[in-house]
Amino acid sequence: MIDLRNLSRRGFLNMAAAGSASLMLPAGLVRPAMAAAPLAAVKEEDAVIGFGHVGPITDEGWTWSHHQGLLAVKEKFPKLKKILEVENIPYSADATRTYRQFVAEGANMIFDTSSNGDFLHEVVRRAPDVAFMECNGHVTMDNLGWYYLAHWYPTYVLGVAAGHLSKTGKLGYVASFPVASVYASTNAFLMGARTVNPNATLQTIVINSWFDPQAATQAGTALIDNGCDFLFGIMDEAGYLQVAEKRGVWAAMWNTDIRRYGPNSYVSSIIIDFKDFYVEQVRKRLAGEWAPSENLFEMGKGVDRDVWGEKVPAEVGKAADEVRAKIMGGWSPFEGELKDAKGNVKVAKGQRMTELELYNWDWSVEGVTGL
Repeated sequence: MIDLRNLSRRGFLNMAAAGSASLMLPAGLVRPAMAAAPLAAVKEEDAVIGFGHVGPITDEGWTWSHHQGLLAVKEKFPKLKKILEVENIPYSADATRTYRQFVAEGANMIFDTSSNGDFLHEVVRRAPDVAFMECNGHVTMDNLGWYYLAHWYPTYVLGVAAGHLSKTGKLGYVASFPVASVYASTNAFLMGARTVNPNATLQTIVINSWFDPQAATQAGTALIDNGCDFLFGIMDEAGYLQVAEKRGVWAAMWNTDIRRYGPNSYVSSIIIDFKDFYVEQVRKRLAGEWAPSENLFEMGKGVDRDVWGEKVPAEVGKAADEVRAKIMGGWSPFEGELKDAKGNVKVAKGQRMTELELYNWDWSVEGVTGL
C-alpha cells in the first residue's frame, strides 16, 4: 500500500537521500549530489532534450511555467537536434514507458517536471549516459539530480498579509494531496498569519488532484461557507480564485499571476520561474560539465511573491514586505518552539528547521486542520 504522506509534490517521495543533511541556509541550497564524474560533452546539433509534465502546458500554472523554461532552452540553443515534450503523464507505468521512449529517441538529458519517483528511477538506472533531473525529487544517482523551490519563505510573507486582511481569522486552503509541499505551504502560511493574529486558524480541504477546476471550486465554496474569508491553495488553475471573487473574500494563488480571474480578490501568488535553471542545466550538459546536483531555488531567484493585488492596502503590502526583507537578509521564521496539531513539541525552542527539514515537512503546526 502506498502512503500518500510519503509522496513528493508530484509523485513518490524517497527520504533516504535527504535524511543525513542538515543545511541551514535561508536562501536555499545548491550543491553537488555526489562525486559523480560529469557526463561527456554533446554537440548542440546532436543533442536531444526531453521534458515530461504532469499536466497540460495550457494550465497557466505549474506545467505552463515549465514549458516557458523549455521555450527558453529552445531560444538559447537553436541548433538542438530535437526537444521532446509530453504532457499529462500519469503516475503509473505509463510514465516509465514515456521516459523509456525519450531514451529510445536519443535523449541526452531529461527533465521530469513532476517527480514520478520510481516510475522514473527505473529508466534512470538503465540509461547511465543520459542526464536526468527530477523536480521535487529526493533521490540522487550518478546520472540523476533534483531541483525544487523554497516556496515556504514567500508563503510565510503571504501569510503575514492574510493575517492583516482577514477579519475573522479563519483562513481556508485548497490542497492537492497530503504531501510534503502542502504541509510546508499550509504551515508557513498560518505561521505568517499568526504573527498578526495569534488566534488565526487554517482549514484545509484536500481534493486529490493538482488540476481539477471543478473540485477546487467546490472546495473554495465549502471553505467560505464555513466562515473562511481568505483562501489560499497549491492548485494549478484559478478555480477557487473565481469563487473568492464572486463571494467577496481575499485569495492568494500559486505558480503565476492570474489576477484577471479575480482582480478584486487577488492578493498575490507564489510565482515560479524555471527558465534560467533549465538553460544552465542544458549548457552544462552540452559542455561536458553536468553532474547530478541538489537544488532549492531561493526567494528572489526562481520563486517569490507576485506584485500585490490592486485592492491590497499599501500598509498591508508594506508590512508583509518588511518581513520579506528580513528573510532576504538571512532571518528564518522557522524556529522553535513549534508544536504539531496534537500539541507535541516538534521543534525545540531556539532550534531552526533546516532547509531539508522544511523540504520534507510531514506534520501540521497547531491551528491547521484537514491534513
